[in-house]
Amino acid sequence: MEVFMSESDAVIQKLNQAVQLIESCAELVLLVPEVRTNIVFALPDASTPADVAAVDGRITVVNNRPKAAGPVRFGASDHLARFVLELRRFAPAVRSAVNFRWNERIRKVVEKWAGQHGFRIGIIDRSREPKELLGKDRMSVPWKVEQVLQSTGGIVPEVVSETSGWGKEPMFILLGPEPVVVAQRLVDIARIYHQSA
Repeated sequence: MEVFMSESDAVIQKLNQAVQLIESCAELVLLVPEVRTNIVFALPDASTPADVAAVDGRITVVNNRPKAAGPVRFGASDHLARFVLELRRFAPAVRSAVNFRWNERIRKVVEKWAGQHGFRIGIIDRSREPKELLGKDRMSVPWKVEQVLQSTGGIVPEVVSETSGWGKEPMFILLGPEPVVVAQRLVDIARIYHQSA
């Protein structure tokens, strides 16, 4: 007898697979930012952060290994979830994202890697963020997506590079259709970066 999995269960299962992939890559500790890493996966008809699964407490570093701080659950991410939801207005196939550390050495690795794969890099220049949005996290997401699309000629990219801003750490975000794809890209970047060190 076939057992059919609900869409919600499928999202959780795929996201758990992606988290296992991330946790299995020791080199990824080099890419975990101060705010920690999270990976999200939206339901096909997602409209709020409650429809987006993520790691509760994010992915941190334990004993020099990447480690999920808590379980995967819906509603565990706010900012990254809202970023994906806003991007989906322009590219509904984008359902997953993962954030990671930004520095000049990582930037060079990411740019070379993206070029080799034909991936676009969208830019968010936080120094251009309107003053009325500073410190208002929920208000900044539409502006950030607008910046990304302006930098790519209206096309949702596979990579987003976000510069530092008022109280904000610079960051990379990988985008894709599902979390195992996004996690594998992150693992690839981590291994290339580790080899270049």
